[in-house]
Parts: sequence; structure tokens; C-alpha cells
Amino acid sequence: MNGKIGLEEHFAIRETLQDSAGYLPNDCWSELSNRLLDIQDDRLRQMDKNGMEMMILSLNAPAVQAIPDPRKARELAIRANDELAEQVAKRPDRFQAFAALPMQDPEMAIEELERCMTRLEFKGALVNGFSQVGTPENVVYYDAPQYDPFWAAAERLDAPFYLHPRNPISSWAQIYDGHPWLLGPTWAFGQETAVHALRLMASGVFDRYPGLKIILGHMGEGLPYSMWRIDNRNAWVDAPKNYPAKRKFCEYFQNNFYLTTSGNFRTQSLIDAILEIGSDRILFSTDWPFENVDHAANWFDATSISEADRLKIGRTNAAKLFKLDRR
Repeated sequence: MNGKIGLEEHFAIRETLQDSAGYLPNDCWSELSNRLLDIQDDRLRQMDKNGMEMMILSLNAPAVQAIPDPRKARELAIRANDELAEQVAKRPDRFQAFAALPMQDPEMAIEELERCMTRLEFKGALVNGFSQVGTPENVVYYDAPQYDPFWAAAERLDAPFYLHPRNPISSWAQIYDGHPWLLGPTWAFGQETAVHALRLMASGVFDRYPGLKIILGHMGEGLPYSMWRIDNRNAWVDAPKNYPAKRKFCEYFQNNFYLTTSGNFRTQSLIDAILEIGSDRILFSTDWPFENVDHAANWFDATSISEADRLKIGRTNAAKLFKLDRR
């Protein structure tokens, strides 16, 4: 399929490049670092070879979210967003952008989101999971009450919010002790992000701001497979609901969330996601440069779904969500 649009496609600036070290074997670092820093050369060649018209680019992880000082986090976010805007301006037909945000301070995050959406014409934001605030050990998730003004702004700006993974901090990761292979994309990324998403659903934020649009990668971080059990465990017990949200988790999942195929190129998983959330809310992505564009594209172009769904997932859902046809 030609004309595919991907929206979990990463880059790095010099200051954040080392954040991506350690996720692949050391002998792959030269290749990975070149991929992260490149936008206009090999990246475009990979896209052209594999029928990919556009990437919506985002900063690598954890980057801004791992800077406990809010002012330094803001400075890095602004610098990364400005550099990305310069790259997008060279080829806006091939690249668009997600904002990096200093979520350590909700007001700073609002200011930067507004700047990126209104002045730089970005398409939303991608945030690398929880933020460390004040000290490396102080972890903050975005269901906390202080983020309500941020979510109000995201709804007002109609800014889709991509909740991207990061590893738990080491003091919270005892379950992985002795099993470092479980960290990162193997397992910890998905579990960390799924719990964060469930916290948002339970908090009532979607009752207060029903127009919010949250995006999860990797075919939903395992959530499609678990939604029924989340809402129906111990259903024979007449127990009071013990979370603030007004509705079932599955309703928020189906109404406020979108999923991408990034880094999860398996047809059974795609079909499960379609059955749970609908093909209108799934979007093609590759997870470049951590995954190959050709691996994603070859799988997607041949996967056993209808051609109507292939077109929606591959292109038109993204064009609608990010208003790309209005450029």
C-alpha cells in the first residue's frame, strides 16, 4: 500500500541521543544513533522504498521526562521542538511533528503545547510516560489533580496526546531484578504505559474533558486483550465502584483512545485490537528507528484484513485525526 502515514517515528537531538543507548546491543549503537539523528536522508529513502508518504516525528525517550528540574526540562523541550520545526519546514509534505512537553510543570506544559499547536503548527504531543519532578525519585503521573488545566488545554486545542513508554525508575523495578531482558520494549515499557493509561481512565479526566484523544502505541500496550476482565472481574460480587470515573474502563478505551501498530507487527494482535476498539481508531506506525520500516510495511501490506480497513489504518484515520488533508 502506498501513501502510508506513521506517527510513532522518533528522532533525537544531540542532547538526548544517549537516552536511547542501552536498548539495543552495543554493536548496533552506531547504526541506531545515525538513524536517530538523520531525518532528510536515509529516513526518506526507507519511506520511499516502503510506500510511506509521511512520518509524524517525535523526540526519543525518556528525554524531557527524565529531567527533574522543570526549567531545564522546558529549555530542552523548546530546543527540541524548534529543531524539529526547522526539519519539518524543509519537507512538510513528508514530515509533521509532535511536541515534546515539560510535564514537570503543568503550566509550562500548557504554554509549550499552545506554542507548538498555534505557532509551529504541530499535530499534537508525544510524552514519554511519567515525569520525574524535583528529584529523580519523585515520579508523577498525569492523572494527578494538578494536570486538570493541562487536559483542559489539550481538549481546547484539539491536540492528540501520544502516551509513549519509558522504563520504571530503578527503585520501583524490583520485579525485574535479575531479569534485565524484561525491561524496555520486551515487557516493562508496555506494563508501565498500560497502568498509566488505566489511571487516566479511572481518574474521571475523560468525564471532565470528553474530547480528549489519547494515543497508545504497540497495538495498545496489551490493553485490548484485557479490557473485558478489567471491567468484569468478580462480577458475581455486588461491590461498590471504587474509582472516581463514571463509566466502565472499556467505554473510555473505545471513545477516547487510539492505537498504533508501532513495533507490534502481528496479525492476531491487530485483529484483536480491531474487535475491541474498531478499525477507525487504529493507525499504522513503524517505531523507526528502533524497528525497521520494511518490517512494518511488508507485514501491514500483506496482513489479512479488508482493503477498506487497510486504507483506514494505513492512511485515512491519521489524515482525519491530525487534519492532514487541510494542509
